[in-house]
Amino acid sequence: MEVLSTAVTDKGIKKPTNQDSLLIKVAETSMGEVVLAVICDGMGGLSKGEVASASVVRAFSEWFETELPEQLARKDWDDIQYRWERIIKEQNQRIAEYGRRVRIQLGTTITALLLIDTTFMLIGHVGDSRVYRIGERQLEILTEDQTVVARDLKRGTITPEQAKTDPRRNVLLQCIGASKLVEPEFIHGRATPGEVYMLCSDGFRHMLTEEEIFQAFSPQVLTDEAVMETHAITLVELNKQRQETDNITVLLVKIQ
Repeated sequence: MEVLSTAVTDKGIKKPTNQDSLLIKVAETSMGEVVLAVICDGMGGLSKGEVASASVVRAFSEWFETELPEQLARKDWDDIQYRWERIIKEQNQRIAEYGRRVRIQLGTTITALLLIDTTFMLIGHVGDSRVYRIGERQLEILTEDQTVVARDLKRGTITPEQAKTDPRRNVLLQCIGASKLVEPEFIHGRATPGEVYMLCSDGFRHMLTEEEIFQAFSPQVLTDEAVMETHAITLVELNKQRQETDNITVLLVKIQ
């Protein structure tokens, strides 16, 4: 397995700071290529969201460097998920404690993707950032938004059209640092050569159609990292032209 990757982040047209944080790590191991991709969206409207998002990204980076090698040697996939859950819950406590200490409210989403060659895929998820899988013919959203609107849509109490303009669409059911308890969603699978995985903050997707995302990021189009970066920048700028007011972040991983 070979990996191409790129990431683009922008504070957007309205916010004074960029509260999104991201991470891409790629390592050559005895198990083949290993990729860790993480996006954290610090809470828009909450003070110091960038502190929360950067803290979680740093914790996952440290895990990758210090703990993953031993877990790979043991091929202990269950332990990887266990450690991710512990990291997320520890970060929830630490960020909440920091907020109480300095008397500010802060929080962050997390969406993390781990690919261990084509053997194992793990997604960990809290909030409304997303992972998409893009193949030659279709685009698929792998995560579920943990928002009030997504919950109501699933229950059938609002329509998809109503959901697009619902003023509660950014209200999260849980987030790291601002919820008493967090219960991450975990998804398992395997990557297949030829697939593209896209992680994004919600600011990247509100103003774009799924067809626009598919056309820009389909595997046959993304021939190298320069093309990936160009297409990512194009869609970030399109979001800004359409008056997206949030921070905008997108991360791409292509498996070859």
